[in-house]
Amino acid sequence: MPTVEEYLARIGYAGSIEPTTEGLRALHRAHMLTVPFENLDIGLKRGISCDAESAVRKLVERRRGGFCYELNGAFAWLLRELGFKVSMLSARVGRSDGSLGAEFDHLTLKVDFAEPWLADVGFGDSFVEPLRLVPVIEQSEGPVRYRLMDSQTGMQLEKFQPEGWKLEYAFTLRSRELSEFAGMCRFHQTSPESHFTRNRICSLALPDGRITLSGLKLITTREGKREERELSSEEEWREILRREFGVEL
Repeated sequence: MPTVEEYLARIGYAGSIEPTTEGLRALHRAHMLTVPFENLDIGLKRGISCDAESAVRKLVERRRGGFCYELNGAFAWLLRELGFKVSMLSARVGRSDGSLGAEFDHLTLKVDFAEPWLADVGFGDSFVEPLRLVPVIEQSEGPVRYRLMDSQTGMQLEKFQPEGWKLEYAFTLRSRELSEFAGMCRFHQTSPESHFTRNRICSLALPDGRITLSGLKLITTREGKREERELSSEEEWREILRREFGVEL
């Protein structure tokens, strides 16, 4: 098992490791800017285990990214090793038709201080620093706005879009174990109904935006300006994967 020091080196972090809100924000930001959200093992038919050791080894030793069960599972391990009080929460992702995914569709994290915070390094294009887990108030990250709202079963995360507030996911505050997510982890690796089996993706936050490989399309957003380019070959895809994301398959 990699050490905490090796994990911190993986995310390029040399700041405070005290279990404070400032430490959480700095660690969360460092993670988002260095570890990509990606599902590449699914397309390669490589099984993904829903356990912390496998996730930490993948991130640190293989210098890879992962999807929510891996990224937030590993980040929860790191935070707990540093003395943070962390709970794993089950979330249901909002769909385009307004419905919600199944329970355990997404893994997110609650970190407790005098007030709780929502941490999530495994939702792709999302907040780079954690959010205060307080309902109604708007929390801005540059031009992007988020808010948390009470719901019938717990809380929900919303992101402001040009057409208005969009539901990202709904979650309960009941603490879960990583093993409880194993069923949905298998579903997202194997089911033709899962969007993870339909397209390969690798995405990483930038200080001023985000860079994403979606299929053979390269999407770069900087300071709100989006550019898309179709790649010419699988070889170019692998070169960008190595150069921009630090991932070699």
